[in-house]
Amino acid sequence: MFDLDKGTLIRTVVLIVALINQFLVTAGLNPIPGSQETWGEVLTMIITAAVSVWTWFRNNYITATGKKQKEVLERNNLTK
Repeated sequence: MFDLDKGTLIRTVVLIVALINQFLVTAGLNPIPGSQETWGEVLTMIITAAVSVWTWFRNNYITATGKKQKEVLERNNLTK
């Protein structure tokens, strides 16, 4: 169905779990074991933001190496 490498699959699953957790905490539920004080909205927001930045960074060409990779892909007509 999808041809995803291991890293992409892990990042996608972690992002989905973080977003589901964020939604549940916002709805007043506490999906992660622990007290509401421990896993409050602030900590959940930090986790969601960190995972979002991680997945964005890994899937975009923002580093010097990534920019070189993009140039090679474009040169060989391998981009959409």
